[in-house]
Amino acid sequence: MNDSASAVAEPIAATAQIDVLRQMVQYLAQRLIEVDVQGRCGASYDEKSAKRQNSRNGYRDHTWDTQAGSVELKIPKLRQGSYYPEFLDRRRTAEKALIAVIQEACVQKISPGSADDLAKALRMSCVPKSQVSQLCEEVDARVAAFLNRPIDGEWPYLWINTLRAKVPAGEGSVHMRVMVAVGANIEGRREVLGLKVGASNSEPAVTEFLQGLVGRGLKGVQLVTSDRHAGIKAAAATALQARWQCCRVDFMRDALAFVDKAQRPAVSRIIGTVFAQASPVRTLAQRDWVTAHLSIKFPKVAALIDATGHDLLAFMSFPQAHWAELCRANPLELPEQADTAAPQRGKAAGRRRTDPTARLPGDAHTSGQASPAAQNHPD
Repeated sequence: MNDSASAVAEPIAATAQIDVLRQMVQYLAQRLIEVDVQGRCGASYDEKSAKRQNSRNGYRDHTWDTQAGSVELKIPKLRQGSYYPEFLDRRRTAEKALIAVIQEACVQKISPGSADDLAKALRMSCVPKSQVSQLCEEVDARVAAFLNRPIDGEWPYLWINTLRAKVPAGEGSVHMRVMVAVGANIEGRREVLGLKVGASNSEPAVTEFLQGLVGRGLKGVQLVTSDRHAGIKAAAATALQARWQCCRVDFMRDALAFVDKAQRPAVSRIIGTVFAQASPVRTLAQRDWVTAHLSIKFPKVAALIDATGHDLLAFMSFPQAHWAELCRANPLELPEQADTAAPQRGKAAGRRRTDPTARLPGDAHTSGQASPAAQNHPD
């Protein structure tokens, strides 16, 4: 293990530190407020116009609590009458509409239909559709700048998630794959480093995605954690010359698929003892014991453990304080939540986990439907 990995702050933060989604929600909400007040006043701030009907008189601070975090807004005061944005009273609907637009910007440019949906959801009568469309273009530009920003410093750890997506196309939609890369730098800060939409997550596609990150400055990667996927494993070695860690949660789901429902809790606890050891030597010894023990009644599970080999325990080469984070691909998903779940429930959880992109604006029934995972991970 290189010194850069041992220099990572211990332990790694449990959640991503960067809060781009919250910042985007704040930016878009504040801009909508400014445009709305401009329409009510008949003129922009400090503009001399015969059409002016009212004037501003300072601001008051307002905290808007959203699922993306607390957003600090400045509500303009008016010299005549009072002003309070309508969409703040309709918090959940407005919040979903704002986040849906930002999510779509992460995957593709915001469509005119989504801009119209946003205007309807917010019910801001003084904001013309043209202004909403202009604001959406500003969000597109800010999201594009974030996704293409330079990557500075060394990032010893990289997590890759591939998510199912239904992307609007014409009058219908097409199924796509969204690859998301989250990295942890030597200071222990975790950030979303890249996102790419493609028709597949094959080895060439993943390699191209990782090479794009390298082109933006990604360096120092020593371990890549992802679901069990041969393409990602090969791409990590080719593009990053890094080791690969099989996600514990994904492995557990595959293993429990060979076990009867009544016996899954017991088998999951037995396999879980491998990850509960305090040293690499004891972990390897426990893995061998578990493999031998399960081979009697569950030979397919034992064979899966053998086939996965050292890829399941690659995290042991790094500081022990990081093990819990390095052995699973999705930082928002706790291992114990999936270890005892049936495969069908696990797949359902996986689908819920992909909701951030699977339910993109464009479908009247799913517009604005965002999961908490999405709201933390476009950051």
